Amino acid sequence: MAIATVTSKGQVTIPKAVRKKLRLHTGDKLEFIITPQGETLLRPVTKRVDDIFGRLHRTGRKAVSVEEMDAAIQRRVQQTIR
Repeated sequence: MAIATVTSKGQVTIPKAVRKKLRLHTGDKLEFIITPQGETLLRPVTKRVDDIFGRLHRTGRKAVSVEEMDAAIQRRVQQTIR
C-alpha cells in the first residue's frame, strides 16, 4: 500500500510505484472521483488529440499510407508473439 501526506499547501507527492503503475509523467493531469461510498478514485486524464498534435512530424520524413502503417503494426505484433 502506498501512502502520501498532504502538505500545508494542499500538495501531495504521488509515490513512485503509483506513478509507474499509472504511467504518470511531469505535467500529466489527474482526475479525482469521489464515489457515493466516500472513496476517492484517482484517474489519469487521457490526452486529447489537440495536446499531441504534430508530435510525430519530422521535417523531411516521407508520408506513410494507412496501409503501410497497418502492415508495420502487423509485423510488430507478429514479432512479439514469437
